[in-house]
Amino acid sequence: MIPLVLGEDGPTHQPVEHLSSLRAIPNLNVYRPCDIVETAECWAEALTTSSTPSVLSLSRQGLPCLRTEHTDENLSTKGGYVLAEAEGKRDVTLIASGSEVYIAMEARDQLKAEGVSAAVVSMPCLDLFESQDKDYRNQVIPPRIPVVVVEAGVEQSWGRYLGEDGEFVGMKSFGASAPANDLFEHFGITTKNIVEAAKRITKK
Repeated sequence: MIPLVLGEDGPTHQPVEHLSSLRAIPNLNVYRPCDIVETAECWAEALTTSSTPSVLSLSRQGLPCLRTEHTDENLSTKGGYVLAEAEGKRDVTLIASGSEVYIAMEARDQLKAEGVSAAVVSMPCLDLFESQDKDYRNQVIPPRIPVVVVEAGVEQSWGRYLGEDGEFVGMKSFGASAPANDLFEHFGITTKNIVEAAKRITKK
């Protein structure tokens, strides 16, 4: 299942609302991993969770491996975690899922060059993250730090994290049919727009 058309095979894949719709179903874990490591982790968690059905939403395009440091812990079991912490005091939290995590990582590097300290949170499963204790959730997404959410889907799932001052970089219409890079540029899901959103809400 894909929230945005990533191929050139016609106007058949435009379900920008499906992720939010699935996340609204009680007792259903919806996983959207960002790379091969998260995919393996989410698959393992889905297989070992007997009381909860699972959906894995996978990207069609090739993605870089973002998890390059070895750990014996399955980080995806917590639903969301800090993939890259801010250097120094955190100014903004960038939250993303799936293929958009890579774009958020690029934005983090650019923001650093412009004097804005950003952390990137990978959020493969919102329901699992919500099931964690409050201390953990506040550690990953500090409540008084502004948030930019990045996802190639509609905004509905993310209101609890955005608050009044957060910004959403994602879809506000149906998708289209074209190569992935062209579509992300067309719909504004870009490093540039994430950087601009982060600077607006941090006033930097």
